[in-house]
Amino acid sequence: MIKTSEQVQELIQEKLTKYFATEPQRATKEQMYKAVALVVRDILLKKKQENNLKIRQGKLKRVYYLCMEFLIGRSLKNNLYNLGLEQSFKDALKVYGQNLDALYEVEDDAGLGNGGLGRLAACFMDSLATLNYPAMGFSLCYEYGLFRQKIVDHMQVELPDKWLDTGEIWMMPRSDKNFRIKLGGHVREWWDGEGKCHIEHEDAEIIEAIPYDLMISGSDSEGVSVLRLWRAGARDNFDMKSFTQGDYMMATRADNEAELICKVLYPSDNHIQGKQLRLSQQYFLVSASLQSIFKDHLKNYRSLDNLADKAAIHINDTHPALAVPEMMRLLIDEHGYDWDKAWKITTSAMAYTNHTVMAEALEKWGEDLVRTRLPRIYSIIAEINRRFLQSVEGRISGEKIDNMSIISHGQVRMANLSVIGSHCVNGVSALHSDIIKKSVFRDFYEIYPKRFTNVTNGIAHRRWLCQANPRLASFITELIGDGYMKDASRLEELVKYASDAQALKKIGEIKQRNKRDFAKWIKDTTGFALNPETRFDTQIKRLHEYKRQLLNVLKIVGYYIDLTDSPDMPFTPQTFIFGAKAAGGYYHAKRIIALINAISGEIAKNPALKQKLDVMFVENYNVTKAEHLIPASEISEQISLAGKEASGTSNMKFMLNGAVTLGTVDGANVEIGEVVGSDNIFTFGMLTEQVDATWHNGYSSTVYLAHNDKLRRIIDRLKFGFDGESFADIANYLIMGNNGVADPYMCLADYEDYMRANRELDEAYKDSKKFNSMALVNIAKSGVFAADRSIEDYSRNIWNLKRVKPAGV
Repeated sequence: MIKTSEQVQELIQEKLTKYFATEPQRATKEQMYKAVALVVRDILLKKKQENNLKIRQGKLKRVYYLCMEFLIGRSLKNNLYNLGLEQSFKDALKVYGQNLDALYEVEDDAGLGNGGLGRLAACFMDSLATLNYPAMGFSLCYEYGLFRQKIVDHMQVELPDKWLDTGEIWMMPRSDKNFRIKLGGHVREWWDGEGKCHIEHEDAEIIEAIPYDLMISGSDSEGVSVLRLWRAGARDNFDMKSFTQGDYMMATRADNEAELICKVLYPSDNHIQGKQLRLSQQYFLVSASLQSIFKDHLKNYRSLDNLADKAAIHINDTHPALAVPEMMRLLIDEHGYDWDKAWKITTSAMAYTNHTVMAEALEKWGEDLVRTRLPRIYSIIAEINRRFLQSVEGRISGEKIDNMSIISHGQVRMANLSVIGSHCVNGVSALHSDIIKKSVFRDFYEIYPKRFTNVTNGIAHRRWLCQANPRLASFITELIGDGYMKDASRLEELVKYASDAQALKKIGEIKQRNKRDFAKWIKDTTGFALNPETRFDTQIKRLHEYKRQLLNVLKIVGYYIDLTDSPDMPFTPQTFIFGAKAAGGYYHAKRIIALINAISGEIAKNPALKQKLDVMFVENYNVTKAEHLIPASEISEQISLAGKEASGTSNMKFMLNGAVTLGTVDGANVEIGEVVGSDNIFTFGMLTEQVDATWHNGYSSTVYLAHNDKLRRIIDRLKFGFDGESFADIANYLIMGNNGVADPYMCLADYEDYMRANRELDEAYKDSKKFNSMALVNIAKSGVFAADRSIEDYSRNIWNLKRVKPAGV
């Protein structure tokens, strides 16, 4: 292990000479970054190899975490921090006239994720490594990520995210782990003389899955998590005849079509080509990953009989649901198991995390699409469905049969497939887990009550506090020691300072310094002028109607009207900060982004108004920008319609950094409220049952408009517009509906109570000691939302994992 900066210097110099034919004094910043990354990668590789030896010798069970996205952010800083080598590298680079912080800025965020789902998976990889549970993640290596967001004339424009220029250096090719995936074609069955059925998949398009391993170090731990990323290429399909004849497009067509699979995360699926590509992506991921799992297992145990004893295979959301039929295919077609034995192994190994309570968000694929694109998988799904319905015959009937069937009304339902094919199904917050048992999976819960459980989400507290907010982390260490870094529950010890005047003053000072730093960083990187003397109120989430950025905007428009009517009215200066990407084909969400930017543009024209009220939209919001923004935020907007948000994790990151939650009684807000107490959170809005009742009784947004003059003025202002652009379409969405029910996520219904909560928040904020105490209590009570706790829950209750024993134990 590296111990001195001199050793680091030697290793960096060696990499510069070997890979870039240069010396430290002549190296560019990009060359130096890559040389440092290669040194760190070698350290991780050695660490991984040593740990894997212990796993093999101990015959330990490993979790395999399948997810379409892992939002890992930057790797250099996270790995150096976790390895405890930041200072050694800083000292080594200083000798060469280089600055480590400047090298951090060379690296782009990895384009492997989008929102909370991917960030959760990344946090879990961190915790699994730190706790040293044997773990491997699987996903795709997206060449252009989701997209790089650019705001042009208020609107979001999607550009390719070319993150691999700096990200590929972390990926180790594994040419010994290539696998073949078959798409399309047709299936032929035939029986041999011994009465055994054989399955032949003929005329298929053959895709080669090429793996690259990205390593994530545990913090102060011998553990390393591996994220295996798959790239796609055509296998033996180069058309030499066409090439010779000069038809180069035809010659490389197969390879080009194969590579489409890993071009972009979540391609638009509002057309048949997009649906086919998404389905192909999902099958490609699960088939390559399961073949890899099987190969490694057979190398160690020579039989798949004990696979479920040594491998926990986790389906994170429904995107990898095809793992269930693909595992059956491999066991039956490739390894000769009969159906019953294969099904027992599959269901014993598989577990599924549900991430949504909205039935419309549960993935469904057209039956014809699955049948033609994945003919063998379709036949297995059909047989799983037939056997399941047969097994519950007599216990359910009528509508329940239809609700629980995997194939129904021309659709293949991925959530039902996941529930039926798993031994455990969990929600991601206490409220969410309760809702899915009462709504989307109620019929399954009645038959399989022991299959359902809860594991509340968690965040990597070392990254989001110790790395992102070093001032606060240092002060916490000064107060209670550094034990919380390893055990987040130790943060509870801060409660004794909730009335300590000096401690509370320091909390406020740290927040203010973070705000100034963020304002400077924003000015330097974007040119936007933020006033750090205003209150920073932040909402950072994927842009979706149910998350209700629009409700926040209605409040801001109301404030705008008040301040233009009465510029000298008493008003707490505040800045509203948004960060969000909208799916490329989600027009309404993109219009909300345009509205936010137009309001910002309008305010910029009035300097006096801007001192009291400002709006900023953080372009191309990502992990790195969150690491700057969250420590500076004072208010955490968590305002989804009750019953729609499964959990949320930004609420936990804000809480950990001393922001106070303004939110509905939804998702993990419920548990945050329970641990901090009602005096340290601001809640508003209808409860889930009230939302359901209001909807059932016939929701009409115009009722609320008729009784609220301010709302009417806000709607009129939307029609008039901001910064030269009318938003009558959004006004009409709220009062008349766009080809549907008006205001489907009930912004107008919750508006009045939302404003009541804002007034209470404003009063509390005016008392700095009281507000700082609220901030401290939130920090102190955030330990329960650490990813370490989540991973311990999964390991104990679902995966049945044991930790790798440290050296010498």
